[in-house]
Amino acid sequence: MTADYLPALTGLRFWLAVWVILHHICGKGMMLEAWTNALPGPAYTFIHGGYLAVQTFFVLSGFVLARTYAQAKWDRRSLGRYFTARFARIYPVYFVGLIVLSPFIIEMLLPSAIGKQLASAFTTGQSVNLLANYIFVLQGWTGSLAVGWNTPAWTLSCEFFFYLWFPVLFAGLRNARWRMISAAMVVAILAPIVFDHTGVPWNWKPIYHTADFVAGIAAARIFVLLTESGWWQGRGYWLYVPAGLAFVWLIVHPHVVDGSGADLNTYLRPLNVAILVGLGLGGGVLAKWLSARVCDFLGKASYSMYVLHVPILWWTGRYLVHGKLHLSRPEGAAIYLTLVVLVSGIVYQWFEAPASAWIRARQKRL
Repeated sequence: MTADYLPALTGLRFWLAVWVILHHICGKGMMLEAWTNALPGPAYTFIHGGYLAVQTFFVLSGFVLARTYAQAKWDRRSLGRYFTARFARIYPVYFVGLIVLSPFIIEMLLPSAIGKQLASAFTTGQSVNLLANYIFVLQGWTGSLAVGWNTPAWTLSCEFFFYLWFPVLFAGLRNARWRMISAAMVVAILAPIVFDHTGVPWNWKPIYHTADFVAGIAAARIFVLLTESGWWQGRGYWLYVPAGLAFVWLIVHPHVVDGSGADLNTYLRPLNVAILVGLGLGGGVLAKWLSARVCDFLGKASYSMYVLHVPILWWTGRYLVHGKLHLSRPEGAAIYLTLVVLVSGIVYQWFEAPASAWIRARQKRL
């Protein structure tokens, strides 16, 4: 599926990325902590729930791949192109993030004049492990790494794992009808609970979040079946409006699920499916607004925003907030957010898209 296929979903990606970024800069000791603390309770809780956007991204990933490869016939050549395309989707921008962070990484790991005290906190083995985890995108399997060079990168470990298993997972749902889709959704809802009760370590995040990815594949089949019915086309608001309201209500009142034996993500998973299918079907003010040209471009740049916002935050904190400029925290946050959007748009336009196209073209020549 290209970004133009279901533009409302592309536009949604931008706002999900903004939600994640706000979550990070409103935390304890961050630029907008005081501002967030002054907000009404529901707004405060919603902003601090920005980490929950990650599940929506995972469900959307399954949806997008299932639509993109709906007609794919897997063989050695097509698998090669598929895995190359997936690598090209993730790693180039992630590598840019490592380059942006490299001065901080060097300061922390090498006994330089600047990083002497920080470096002393790590043994040689720990330093090698940290670098290996970041270079090979293994953060999602290892839990806390004791240093947040680029904390959202753990989700990329999940994406690589999803990509690896997608041809297998999709094989069972490619032509699924309602009975099989229902079974897949039941598995997607219950699997993390089963994993937890059978002792699967929570550090193995790709295992747990595969349920979100499977739900996204099932959502793609629901979208197809509803589109075939004819009536639903352009009436997706019957799905995304009530599901979106329920989604926000649960995030603002997370304690309602306490004692139920399942976490908040379990309840949000089917709501994410309904929201994405509804927006894909189109119709209503929200879908139209998310499909606007500006939202479409920002949605395309949202991956760069997601991957680069923490590396940019390191530099912003050093030179704008804690550095010579010593800007007020709200003022620094406004400049930071503007910088993230601008840099991400430039990186997408002039590096992410061209690099991805170049890598895929090179593979086709092999």
